[in-house]
Amino acid sequence: MSTLAVRNRYFDDLFNTPDLAWMGQNTNHIPAHPAVTEAMVASITKGEYNAYAPPLGFEDLRAAIVEDFGVTGLEALVTEGGVNALSLVCRARAKPGTTLVTTDPTWKWPCLFATQQGAEVVQTPIYGPETDYKLTPGMLREYIDDRCAIVYLVDPNNPLGVTYSAEEIAEFAAIARENGALLVHDCTYRDFAEGHTPAVSVDTENCICTFSFSKWLGLAGMRIGGLLARPELIAEFAAVSTSVLGGSVVAQRGALAGLRVKSEWMAEVRRIDRANKVKIKEAAEALGMSVPVWPSHGNFLVIETAATGVTPEAIVEAARLDGVMIRQGAYHTEAFGDRFIKVSTTVPEAWADKLASKLATYVETARGLTDVPALF
Repeated sequence: MSTLAVRNRYFDDLFNTPDLAWMGQNTNHIPAHPAVTEAMVASITKGEYNAYAPPLGFEDLRAAIVEDFGVTGLEALVTEGGVNALSLVCRARAKPGTTLVTTDPTWKWPCLFATQQGAEVVQTPIYGPETDYKLTPGMLREYIDDRCAIVYLVDPNNPLGVTYSAEEIAEFAAIARENGALLVHDCTYRDFAEGHTPAVSVDTENCICTFSFSKWLGLAGMRIGGLLARPELIAEFAAVSTSVLGGSVVAQRGALAGLRVKSEWMAEVRRIDRANKVKIKEAAEALGMSVPVWPSHGNFLVIETAATGVTPEAIVEAARLDGVMIRQGAYHTEAFGDRFIKVSTTVPEAWADKLASKLATYVETARGLTDVPALF
């Protein structure tokens, strides 16, 4: 069986696990705002899914996205998830002889997209207290040169949860411009961060922001995200899109409804998220494990596992056997993946309670596991 087939079966098994606690993919499982559900149900009831959406997205949704970012003079391109937006950027800009510069850890898929286009991926190691687990302007200058086509910055970083100040973002944008590179600011988790600064707010000419409705609004399975940029860049990226018939009509109706209630919705989401983080952190530290980035500005926590004497993979498998899905660090980084597990926290409080109360049990179960299957 191919690796892809094994991976597909792995996630199919997870999906068919009754009452599974999804706590490994940063997805949001807090029950949806009624306005969002109503908008999507109304769209289905009217049979809107029988027709194609506009190729760039519904105009009212595009305008609402621009307003949500608080910028002017830019446009939004709605895509099938934030990952699709990033694939467009790589398809347009990553070429043989160019580089994509990012961090380690980072989100892995844009690295794959760039490699598929023949570009080289250059990663700056940020996992450690010596850099406060963050990219610094000095580090970026060390790793970038005139071959760079894309500087890819996930902010807040997935999986670490660090975020960057307005001054740091401005410096990154300037360094990218000096080297003829585009700064791609992945803002998937910005709604969980304190004081987040979108790069397009400091440089509209040479920066773009990508975004997703998967995490803050809980529409992961609906596949809706996009990118925000000046009109000329939107045209460039749309020209290489394979989604020429638009994204999901139903998802776009839900996304627009979500933006209209965002302030109310996120206040409750963040309250639950913060409470879940505290109880999980306390449970981990009681076992001698540590949370290196606190507070996390994403809807997740990195938990270092070295003190347990067992591998992250074994703990992940022990949790899975009890109906809890968490993630091993190796999903994010080959260099540092043996150090940590990642736990998502925008989940029902009962799920977080279960993980916190049973984490010690999972560690003990992990000690006795001799055959951990492939994890993804």
